[in-house]
Amino acid sequence: MKSITIKKTIMIALMVVIVLFVFCFSWFLWEYNHPRDRLSTGTVFEIERGSSASLIARKLKEENIIKKKWPFLTAYRLYYPKEKLIAGEYEFNPPLSVKEVLKKILKGNIILHPVTVPEGLTIEETADLLSKKYAFNREKIVHHAQNTKLVSHLDTKAQDLEGYLFPETYHIPKNTSEAELIEMMVNQFRKTFVPHWEERAKEMGMEIRDIVTLASLIEEETSVPEEKPLVSSVFHNRLKLGMKLDCDPTIIYALKKKNGYLGRLRNKDLKLNSPYNTYLHNGLPPGPISNPGQESLKAALYPSETDYLYFVSKNDGTHKFSSTFKEHQRAVIEFQIKK
Repeated sequence: MKSITIKKTIMIALMVVIVLFVFCFSWFLWEYNHPRDRLSTGTVFEIERGSSASLIARKLKEENIIKKKWPFLTAYRLYYPKEKLIAGEYEFNPPLSVKEVLKKILKGNIILHPVTVPEGLTIEETADLLSKKYAFNREKIVHHAQNTKLVSHLDTKAQDLEGYLFPETYHIPKNTSEAELIEMMVNQFRKTFVPHWEERAKEMGMEIRDIVTLASLIEEETSVPEEKPLVSSVFHNRLKLGMKLDCDPTIIYALKKKNGYLGRLRNKDLKLNSPYNTYLHNGLPPGPISNPGQESLKAALYPSETDYLYFVSKNDGTHKFSSTFKEHQRAVIEFQIKK
């Protein structure tokens, strides 16, 4: 009789345990999967680097994003014990279940902020823009733009990253560092300057540095996409003939480096003693004079087939191209002197 009683007791205990387990697990599943009532509006929630699961759960509850901490912690430790909760800014729009909140954090679906860097800026101008408009540290941007290791496999002669900070709209997390942003910009240059472009440069007898330098001149001379291959043809034709490039932006760049640019070129500036002065020195300047965009890089590699050697501004954003000096003189009189 005693053995029967013991067996019954054990069976009853097991049944109670099973019922309790089923009840608790069902409760957990309900709390985990069921969207909470719409008790709050959309919330931007930030997880700082190094935050523990317990701290994150507590803050989620304080922000009224989840109702209770324990379903979040239980699910994390039960289903995802080896995965990391990714730091960053998140936007939560109720109603959301604990499952949806947890999965969003595990996937790292963070808020990304747009940062737009236009074509044709120098390192210094890029640093000015990023500090004034996006609150980056100007000095740190300039400092990290000296890290030539980032382009060592592309350009062994680089003194800084001028030419390689690719102009683009970047979507970045909050608290992206200056070093991280600079690396993103260089990586975007690498993605843009595809392998067949490298082959094209070799076919032309030019290094990547030469193409980037030429592209920066094209970028500074015209913002009209259709004109870029034409400007490129002028520079390529001059280089083949051994003519000086006579490119005003190269002098402007040299003056900017000395903080001596007053907004316009003077006649005496054309005699500036600088290796960047393409009125005095044959060939390309020592390096890029700005950070060119994709269209200018492509134009440097694929110039139009022309016999143009000159161009002059028509004062409407476009240029008049000429093959002879006489034609060019007439264009200068028409579009510059008469104006």
